[in-house]
Amino acid sequence: MKINILSLFPEYFETFKSQSIIAKAIALGHLEINIIDFRNFSKEKHKKVDDMVYGGGSGMLLQVEPIDLALETVKSSHKILLSPQGQMFNQKKAHELAKYSEITLVCGHYEGFDERVLHFVDEEISIGDYILTGGEIPAMVISEAIARLCPGVIKKDSHQNESFENEGLLDYPQYTRPENYKGLKVPTVLLSGNHKEIEKWRKEQAYIKTLKNRKDIIERIKNEN
Repeated sequence: MKINILSLFPEYFETFKSQSIIAKAIALGHLEINIIDFRNFSKEKHKKVDDMVYGGGSGMLLQVEPIDLALETVKSSHKILLSPQGQMFNQKKAHELAKYSEITLVCGHYEGFDERVLHFVDEEISIGDYILTGGEIPAMVISEAIARLCPGVIKKDSHQNESFENEGLLDYPQYTRPENYKGLKVPTVLLSGNHKEIEKWRKEQAYIKTLKNRKDIIERIKNEN
């Protein structure tokens, strides 16, 4: 799979591409990450890519032309604008995007985008209801979520045990040595060797944790069923 990332700060991604899961996916030949500095597509003398807002307002908006011209170089890809106004990103969406052979993530900055940028992308995605300086971190989040789904990057059993992969619930509690730390003991069932009971306990605990921390997930599962 190929992921193009349009950004004004390509250096943000150098360490990201060379570490951990992303580096493994690239080394295995399952993933290619192509960083495009859309400032290079500006026709302004000083490569300016932003301007004042029509009608007044604070901050500067990214102009449509440099982004459109940059997107012309990746026309065959599925193009995504990273924006707080977009559809919320989740594991289901990661699976959807992982099916494409090539996607393009457009990172914003400053006050946001000229609204006309939306005419040149296929969809708009947000990673959460909070404010960030730019779209570089969301691009990394989405890229890593997709990279984990590339064949051979993560073991199959690891996928199945991760949060949001197991019936959409959060992960169950897990423990390692020592069995007792300052009076905090590993649940007896996990030491029993009874795999049926362990599986039952894990499902119960995953539900309890999800109900406590993410009631919205429980409601969504109920509505889907």
